[in-house]
Amino acid sequence: MTTPTREIDRIVGAALDEDAPWGDLTSETLIPEAATATAELVAREPGVVSGLEVFAAAFRIVDPRTQVQRLAADGDRFAAGDVLARVQGPARGILTAERVALNLLQRMSGIATLTARYVDAVAGTGARIVDTRKTTPGLRSLERQAVRDGGGRNHRRSLSDAIMAKDNHLAVLTAGGRDLATALREARERMPHTAHLEVEVDRLDQLDAVLAGGADTIMLDNFSLDDLRAGVSQIAGRAVVEASGGVSLETVGAIAATGVDVISVGALTHSARALDLGLDVVIEAPTSHAEVGG
Repeated sequence: MTTPTREIDRIVGAALDEDAPWGDLTSETLIPEAATATAELVAREPGVVSGLEVFAAAFRIVDPRTQVQRLAADGDRFAAGDVLARVQGPARGILTAERVALNLLQRMSGIATLTARYVDAVAGTGARIVDTRKTTPGLRSLERQAVRDGGGRNHRRSLSDAIMAKDNHLAVLTAGGRDLATALREARERMPHTAHLEVEVDRLDQLDAVLAGGADTIMLDNFSLDDLRAGVSQIAGRAVVEASGGVSLETVGAIAATGVDVISVGALTHSARALDLGLDVVIEAPTSHAEVGG
């Protein structure tokens, strides 16, 4: 599953319009129009790469004559010093696109790298690491792609994709003493038959009503490890069990060991650090020609 080219072009185009709304004054002033350049995308630290298509799109949109040779694939792990791509073409275009290309690639690779650390931490447990809607406005498609490149899975894309009743929804739904199970069953009757119903709970004593209401997935929010184990036992396979809240690299392994099916981690997108990647122009040494005497 990859981000469609038209979506990439929309996002990258908007970023380029923001960065160079009336052109690149520096490059157009200092760099000869006919100048060409070669630059290498170099990793300054280890990680997981994500966003090479986005990186290439920035150069293509600025100047279609620019060629980007990918030396890695999205999802690949790399070491510090590895060359991940090579860019060749008109120097002005390369310099104009450089910052936007790197900003998006560094952001996506940071998310992929952090996601991979979470996935590694739950290896062998059967629990899935998934993202949340806590994404950068306007960049959700790219950040979800980065989570997948890091080995994680995606939660619902938007409010339009699934029914997810959280604490505030339940407070409104049961206002005036309405029975939760009945309210959920009535909601199910209004749902499209293809829709998925997830319900968030923050106490074990809510589980019976939510199960009776027909939830497909039950989110156990900010539960202790003991309560997570008790919740998994009580649900007993009648719904997918998701754990959320209080998840960190230090805690995720123990959470996975409780038997939950899914662990949602907002930090994958809202707290990932941009990875340190650089674009270095390659300066070729002049060829030395020995003088031949006669």
